[in-house]
Amino acid sequence: MDRLQSSARLMIVSDLDHTMVDHHDTENSSLLRFNALWEASYRHDSLLVFSTGRSPTLYKQLRKEKPMITPDITIMSVGTEITYGKSMVPDDGWVQVLNQKWDKNIVIEEASKFPELTPQAETEQRAHKVSFYVKKDKAKQVTEALSKILEQRGLDVKIIYSGGVDLDILAQGAGKGQALAYLLKKFETEGKLPGNTLVCGDSGNDAELFSIPGVYGVMVSNAQEELLQWHAENAKDNPKILHASERCASGIIQAIGHFKLGPNLSPRDVSDIVREQNDENASPGHEIVRFSILNEKWRRAEIENSELLIAGLQAATHPSAVFIHPSGADHNIKEYINIWRKLYGDKKGKQFRTWVDNVLATQISSDTWLVKFDKWELNGEERHGCVISSILRKDTNWFTLMHVHQTWLEQSGQNEWIF
Repeated sequence: MDRLQSSARLMIVSDLDHTMVDHHDTENSSLLRFNALWEASYRHDSLLVFSTGRSPTLYKQLRKEKPMITPDITIMSVGTEITYGKSMVPDDGWVQVLNQKWDKNIVIEEASKFPELTPQAETEQRAHKVSFYVKKDKAKQVTEALSKILEQRGLDVKIIYSGGVDLDILAQGAGKGQALAYLLKKFETEGKLPGNTLVCGDSGNDAELFSIPGVYGVMVSNAQEELLQWHAENAKDNPKILHASERCASGIIQAIGHFKLGPNLSPRDVSDIVREQNDENASPGHEIVRFSILNEKWRRAEIENSELLIAGLQAATHPSAVFIHPSGADHNIKEYINIWRKLYGDKKGKQFRTWVDNVLATQISSDTWLVKFDKWELNGEERHGCVISSILRKDTNWFTLMHVHQTWLEQSGQNEWIF
């Protein structure tokens, strides 16, 4: 939250499974489209929040499985845990809020008396959340009976049924909606209330997000019946809530455009990615994203093997520019461009994807930027990553690469050469 000195231009609060992440999209196309848009146009002045029913364990597992970028804030375990940044620092104030009228041991004791409830994995049992599986035809009956019993035991809880199978018992103050309301109040107290907030979801445990006053909302096209029913009963006349015609992350991009919240053309949707280097509106972040996509398309042979393109890259590189490889070896960048040209089509027909994360540009002079970011390459099941520091200088509408320094990310395969 301290990354921005003033209010965020836009804050996106998105569920993960079947909202930001499309588990039916083996190429991860919609997620990569969103990643490119966010890093090119929003990372520098906006906030990304992932709000998920997953526990920290399952959230981290998803990050290893899918090409996800890093959010500024992570809300996990159906709104019972809030953490900040890449290191996921917990919000202690939120813990104090949830401790009121909550006793996990009593919840487990009473819930165990219902044979209809099957406990979920131990990783899903959190400090302020106890989770079960229950058949759809038993959910309503169990929810009503358990609510009365826990109230009689002096607890104030919330029971959420979602996905047609998951039943979560939470502290009353918890939930995705309450967690967002807490964050918005915190931002307001600091004088940093976001200019606009867009919430995104697909299932019943996302309904609370759409109830927060003043927010825009998008139900992705693949939203489940339980969320659509909630919308029909509670918000069908709300012009700020859109039922997108596109799935998952593509639906989020659609909503950004529909509500006119900012740029909604992903660099991955630009037909001529090469010509974009002359874009007068380009930024350092946009340039980094553009080259990452260019690298992917070159190696997948999705663009023409053109000497003109190579000449353009050479022209956009300072004659004395140095490339420092993660091994510590340094070379003139133009040498690496000649190596790169020989890689044309080496990933053709393969599941090879590249993306950048945490693109942060710092202007160090009137025409020069220091840009730091993480770069990832996914090749089938193998993932390789490095931290990159680069220096870019802008001459009129053209960015010139002055310096590149790469360092391996932890647990990254170090035998794969990365440009």
